[in-house]
Amino acid sequence: MSVELYALSFDAKDPGGLARFWAGVLGREAGADGASLLPDDSARFLLRFLQSDVPKDRANQMHFDLTSQSLEEQEATVARALELGGQHIDIGQSPEEEHVVLADPEGNEFCVIEPGNNFLANTGVIGALSSDGTQAVGYFWSKALDWPLVWDQDEETAIQSPNGGSKISWGGPPVNPKAPKNRLHFDLVPSAGSDVQAEVERLISLGATRLESGQEDGDAIAMADPDGNEFCILTTH
Repeated sequence: MSVELYALSFDAKDPGGLARFWAGVLGREAGADGASLLPDDSARFLLRFLQSDVPKDRANQMHFDLTSQSLEEQEATVARALELGGQHIDIGQSPEEEHVVLADPEGNEFCVIEPGNNFLANTGVIGALSSDGTQAVGYFWSKALDWPLVWDQDEETAIQSPNGGSKISWGGPPVNPKAPKNRLHFDLVPSAGSDVQAEVERLISLGATRLESGQEDGDAIAMADPDGNEFCILTTH
């Protein structure tokens, strides 16, 4: 493996406030900067919250599916999220669906899934990063991270680290029109001993593109996956 998933980063008007919300919902420890959450045993990547004043104008390309071991736990998670500033939202779910759809204080969608969901078994609190995307982008990320496909059916795909933990899934067509810039993106880091430029070329060979429109600095290389979703390779972290 030449790159590793280091963080999932959110654009946020109030990075510290959003970090406190998610720390409370997930039971994760805040980082020293006050705008990140440290990894846990089931989701081995940071959550980072980055300052942005760009308004949210559509559903995110990616959202959390949070797991529940019982109806009581599902209800407790929902109640905790509402108490911390979350809200119920309607995205067209039917009344008979058992999962609960919420949004955090900045409108980022997430679901609290009912107990007994087989797809999310043995994953952790963040069962999945459920994403809008093509089958091709699922194949890309499987090869990019060297995570095996754990679902590949009807153009829906999902991958998971060989060490377990949260899954990343893509729902297949139809894929919604992409925002000018996604509010959530992956931050990758080179594995020990990897050459950064060689890794950039490897990802390009898999279907990524390098972004050159002012979206990178000396600490990060900005790229996009085959669906156009932004991600960064951090050269220092």
